[in-house]
Formats: sequence, structure tokens, C-alpha cells
Amino acid sequence: MKTLTIRRPDDWHLHLRDGEVLKGVIADTSAHFARAIIMPNLVPPVVTTSDAAAYRERIMAALPSGHRFEPLMTLYLTEHTNPDDVEAGKKSGLIHAVKLYPAGATTNSHGGVRNLEKVMPVLERMAKIGLPLCVHGEVTTPEVDIFDREAVFIETVLEPLRKRLPELKVTMEHVTTSDGVNYIKSSKANLAGSITTHHLIINRNDILVGGIKPHYYCLPVAKRESHRLALRAAATSGDSRFFLGTDSAPHLDPLKECACGCAGIYTSVNTMSCLAHVFEDEGALNKLEAFASLNGPAWYGLAANEQTMTLTKQETQVSFPSKRDTAAGLITVFDPGFPLFWNVTG
Repeated sequence: MKTLTIRRPDDWHLHLRDGEVLKGVIADTSAHFARAIIMPNLVPPVVTTSDAAAYRERIMAALPSGHRFEPLMTLYLTEHTNPDDVEAGKKSGLIHAVKLYPAGATTNSHGGVRNLEKVMPVLERMAKIGLPLCVHGEVTTPEVDIFDREAVFIETVLEPLRKRLPELKVTMEHVTTSDGVNYIKSSKANLAGSITTHHLIINRNDILVGGIKPHYYCLPVAKRESHRLALRAAATSGDSRFFLGTDSAPHLDPLKECACGCAGIYTSVNTMSCLAHVFEDEGALNKLEAFASLNGPAWYGLAANEQTMTLTKQETQVSFPSKRDTAAGLITVFDPGFPLFWNVTG
């Protein structure tokens, strides 16, 4: 057997939802991750510091006894966001980032930003106080092909914004293309990117070949194989500008398995086993700690966790549940499509 001990990891992009779903999924994250950047796209969204404080209380109330976990709260950027409220949230220690959703880009994003000019006062304040902007990096223009929307966003939205506000710290979340990887690598300052578990493993063929696989559908959608390989190279490189953000996104099965299924893949259950498999495949197990435990805290101005996690490679396949049963209904757990032998053992 092989063993690997790393600093306890963090998740820099996580959906916990609310209500019974929150109660049903929180333990899967808190069992392995010390902290997580919590996405604010609830219904209604988390748009003010007081909203974030109330949501954090609900998360902590749902946490299983004995679990140590710190939710790092974010605000949902709207064209009515108050810069003073954002600054107060940052100064209080509660708010760690603000999330930019282009309106209509993904789940519960209809209240997002349509006109970037209307949020410039908020972005200027964020640049001044050093608060990161997390971006869902896709345009929503109907005529732009869904597989090109990340590249077009970089060219038409992100690059002009960063030229206008070079001091603004930007996290490109769930990078899915070689375009995104190369753009981050070409930047000298104030730009980093999170990479999901599933985008390291699946490509668009996995969604479409042999029948539509709704539980592999996510946004940004998985791209062609060359992009997946670029993501794997970036994640396993040790480059401090790339770190884990699972984008684990639970949806009840009926909302996935329907005529217009929701976007999102639930990976919190087996992410660390999947990552160990991927990094071993790439001959880079010695880089897993940087990706999962060190680069993210450094980017967000936090210390790495003192606690450790031990992963052990077993001779027998690790068994994970195929479904997570919540009081609201069943949620399908991500199936990587290959057996997993790495297990969290300490």
C-alpha cells in the first residue's frame, strides 16, 4: 500500500444550497475540507453582508457534531450592490470574495450582471480594499457557441476589465479550456484560476456519446479532450496560480433527469480519491498538496491548514455511495468512470 499525507485541503468553489439539501450534503464536505468558498446563488441570492451572515448561521447549524469546518462567505454581485456594504463585509472578516455571474450563465444567475458599467463602482472599491472578484467566465450572447463562451469572455470582458482595473484581484473559477489556462499563465499578477474535479476527468464525449448523460452536464460545460489535458497539466504542474475549486453542485435527481436538466455535478463525496488517482496518473502525487491545500490559501491571503489528511492506496476498490439521500430527495454522486483505490484514511 502507498500512503500520502498532505495538509488538510480546502475547496475554493462550493455549492451547499440551503434547507434540507444543505443538511444532507454538508457532511460530505466537512469530512474532508477545512474551509470552502461558498457560492451565493441561492433563491433568493446572497446579495448583502446581512444575507451572508444569516446563510453562514444556517450552514453552521447544519454541521454535524464534531466536524471542524469554516465556510468562507461570498456576495452575489448585482447592478444594485452597495460598495459600502461590500467593504463593511470585508472589514468584518465575513466576506472573502464577490461573485460575478453574467446574467443567465448558469444556475440561479438570472439576477446577475447585464451591464458591467453599472457595477464598476463596486469593482473599483474591491480593487482598493483588496477583495477578490470570482468570475463565472462565460458570455451569454446567444450567437456564441457554448463551447466558445469561455474564450470569448476572456477576450471581450475579462481582458478589458483587467486593463481598466489592473489592481483588481480576479479568480477565474472552474477554468475549462486551454484558452483559460494560457491566459492565467500569461498573467504576471492578480489573476488565478480554480479547476474542478470533474473537468480533470470528463470531456464532452462523456456527456454525449452513447446517449445523453445528465449527471455529467455542468456549466461551464466540459470541452474537447485537448482542453481536459491542458487542465490536467496545469493542475499537476505545481503552478501556484491554479488550485482546487470543486464546483460540487448538488441537484435532486428529478431536476437533472428531465427535459431541461439543471447544470451541476456532485463531487464532494469522492473528490480526494479522484484527485489522487489523477495526480498519480500524471506522475505528480508530490504536487497534490500544492493544488488542494497550499495554492488556494495563499491566493486568498490565508494560512494553510495545520491539520493533515492521509490518503492510502488500497488493493481493493474503494466503495462510494452512488446516491446521497437527503430529506428533499436523492442526489447522484459523480462517477469518474474508473475504479478508485485511493481512500482518505486519516
